[in-house]
Amino acid sequence: MTGRLSRTARIAVGVAAAGLVVAGVLVVREVSSPAYGVEAAPRGDAPECGRIAKGYPADLAGRERARGGAPGVAVWGDRAVVLRCGVRPPLPTVDACVNVDGVDWVVEEAKLSTDRKVLVSYGRDPAVEVLVSDRVAEIDGVLVELSKAVKPIRQERKCLSLSDVPRGGGYAH
Repeated sequence: MTGRLSRTARIAVGVAAAGLVVAGVLVVREVSSPAYGVEAAPRGDAPECGRIAKGYPADLAGRERARGGAPGVAVWGDRAVVLRCGVRPPLPTVDACVNVDGVDWVVEEAKLSTDRKVLVSYGRDPAVEVLVSDRVAEIDGVLVELSKAVKPIRQERKCLSLSDVPRGGGYAH
């Protein structure tokens, strides 16, 4: 054989090249996913986060859940809704707190911006942080769906209800 590859060698080279192309497409797809680049929470790899991830909806607020991402992270749409499990539970606060289907959520006033709302589950460890873009009109529906997923994390504390508060809204104690 003078410089010519056998038929078997040509097939092997072709299969290897096709494999590289497929791998490259998968890497590009993963890197371009909206979930890529969202930083995991400090305890995103906690067993509780892995357990509740099984209950995350495939679609949320009319947006499909993105593939891939860091442990404890879920993203719907083009980052319209971002969930990070494993954040530090919030301390008692006077920020507004709402109960949605048995899960207390604190609206983190200090983290609000003109284009998103930030809510953190209260009284559960690890806590779950949800960032909701102002492009999402149905925030109540988002919290109902995510409360179903978060509920399995044991609740240790509750927010005060309006009847417990002398003036103003509910707050976390």
